[in-house]
Amino acid sequence: MGCSSHHGVPVTYSEEVFSEAKPAVDTEHLTSQPTLAPPTGTAPEAFRLPTNHIVNGWVPFKRWCDEHQAGPVQRLAGTTVPTFALKATNGLLILRAYSQVAYWRGMEFHLGFAPQIVNGQPVLHSLDLAKNIEPLLHPFTLPAPTNRIVVIDPGHGGSNLGTRSVLDGSFEKEFTLDWAKRLAPILETNGWKVFLTRTSDVDLSLTNRVNFADACNADLFISLHFNADPNPKNNDEAGIETFCVTPTGMPSTLTRDYEDDATLVFPNNRFDAQNLQYAIRVQRSLLKISGAHDHGVRRARFMTVLRGQNCPAILVEGGYLSNPREAKRIAEPAYRQKLAEAVAQALIEPATVKPEPGAEAESGG
Repeated sequence: MGCSSHHGVPVTYSEEVFSEAKPAVDTEHLTSQPTLAPPTGTAPEAFRLPTNHIVNGWVPFKRWCDEHQAGPVQRLAGTTVPTFALKATNGLLILRAYSQVAYWRGMEFHLGFAPQIVNGQPVLHSLDLAKNIEPLLHPFTLPAPTNRIVVIDPGHGGSNLGTRSVLDGSFEKEFTLDWAKRLAPILETNGWKVFLTRTSDVDLSLTNRVNFADACNADLFISLHFNADPNPKNNDEAGIETFCVTPTGMPSTLTRDYEDDATLVFPNNRFDAQNLQYAIRVQRSLLKISGAHDHGVRRARFMTVLRGQNCPAILVEGGYLSNPREAKRIAEPAYRQKLAEAVAQALIEPATVKPEPGAEAESGG
């Protein structure tokens, strides 16, 4: 399948204070997404781990931090549940005992296993340390500015309508395409070669989207979506969340009705660290620019459009079309422009995104 072209400075770290970083106890939650089509066509190559592959192990967090020179671990006072902070050179990490929800620089992300307490000290699963904590502490670098390629995937299309806006019945597929078309020229202006999996209202299978990224030799794949609560009586849920593939051996944050076989290894698992780093950067940028509620960075392995990728890949849910207030914002071209600029901001070196002239004035979707 051939490709046709659509034609960073890291987020500044502000020093957080421990007292300001205490996570609210009620922030742990799982939200549902609009239904993605089940895997179609040829399934991505997968295999099961050999029985002697070590995937389980619990490590004292303080010992791990000392060995990795990550910084001191402190217990936060005044918390009902034992809560610990690691103040690393590039951010503040907050962990709560018995909770899979953690916070990096004030933003929510999900661990595979809830930290435990042994002799008054936190112990973390070895997979979380390797696949979640360590990537956050390491410096992130974008691909070389020469010939770096991103594939933007506007979710749904054609007869695959996606969810509908509670505001006026508009379809998700219209908003994702407009979002992608706004994002593409900004990235092109800022050093990326950009391809879109679709540039019009056509249906494209999930495996074809993966194949398209392969044909483009993508350095990064971003799938754009909007969310909806599956309960038609609930229109309160709102916020932005970003997904990447679940590391092998780890349970997923979201499984739906799909089997979550932790022993499977998918092509995209080679990029576990980069997946998380991109997801964190994009989620943080979206929250900063949009002011939306933080639903965090999450893991799933049933999404064919991610797990089959041979490059770093993330899926962004840009808000809830089932929420009247959020649906109204998403319907505004200027807000979709903000979402586009936020994603771009996470993927460029300059401190300021160079916008596409006149983009906000275009109506789109």
